[in-house]
Amino acid sequence: MKVFWRAKTALMFAFMTGLLVVIGMAIGYFTGSMWIGLYVMLGISIIVNLVSYFGSKKMALSANNVHLVTREEEPRLYGIVESLADRAGLPMPEVGISEVAMPNAFATGRSPKDAAVVATRPLLDLLTDEELEGVMAHEMSHVKNRDILVMSVASTLASMISFLARMGTYAAVLNGQNRNPAGIVILIIADLTVPIAAALIQLGVSRSREYLADESGGRLTGRPMELANALMKLERGCSSPNNNYDRDAYSSLWISNPKGLRVTSVMSNLFRTHPSTEDRIDRLRKLDQELNGY
Repeated sequence: MKVFWRAKTALMFAFMTGLLVVIGMAIGYFTGSMWIGLYVMLGISIIVNLVSYFGSKKMALSANNVHLVTREEEPRLYGIVESLADRAGLPMPEVGISEVAMPNAFATGRSPKDAAVVATRPLLDLLTDEELEGVMAHEMSHVKNRDILVMSVASTLASMISFLARMGTYAAVLNGQNRNPAGIVILIIADLTVPIAAALIQLGVSRSREYLADESGGRLTGRPMELANALMKLERGCSSPNNNYDRDAYSSLWISNPKGLRVTSVMSNLFRTHPSTEDRIDRLRKLDQELNGY
């Protein structure tokens, strides 16, 4: 299954790259100088992505009221993370506690050597040691699978596609020499629809990485159902009226949807950053059957 989720992510990236090529060709047709626009756009995208990539850890910790802790301050959480890091063959990440009022957890950092895993205070109060280990194994799997890097690339590609689609429309409308009414209409339609398609693919990549982290974490502990039990508790906790989380830019970081949404329609599921909890639990149950031979 790990191979499946990695292959699915690769196919999504290939499709997004194909969209870039098609839009670039359209811009070249109307302007005759495709490379100049591409270089300018690419330079801007790279700068924005580098700032986000190298600063994402600090921004995520600050935005979610995280303070880093030592073994002496939080022996239970620190000990679980240390044991998982040793089993996974990873450097010991920084460990943080967030005072956000919901049970949840996330990982951040551009590489395993620069990672931090975070649990909220309500999460520590809610879960058993085994369930907490399952959640932290999921987050350590994000670190091992370099999902911060993967999602940074996906975000950059989506931004580039949206920018190019808009630039292509402007080029077609303003260029008087190669003005083709049919082509202009096509580019306007693309300007309206392609960014949505790119965003949907980016969300699809996010969901695939959550599935991969669930499976990797379940295999790391050997007890996938402890993670499944934790996910059920987390969703109920996120649905509590006490949870007023409003940092939409960081919603995809958490292991459970911060809004506690229960979405069942196929169309609505396309716009989720996370798979549904029911689907995740079903897959973890199948993994548990595989690992335990029943």
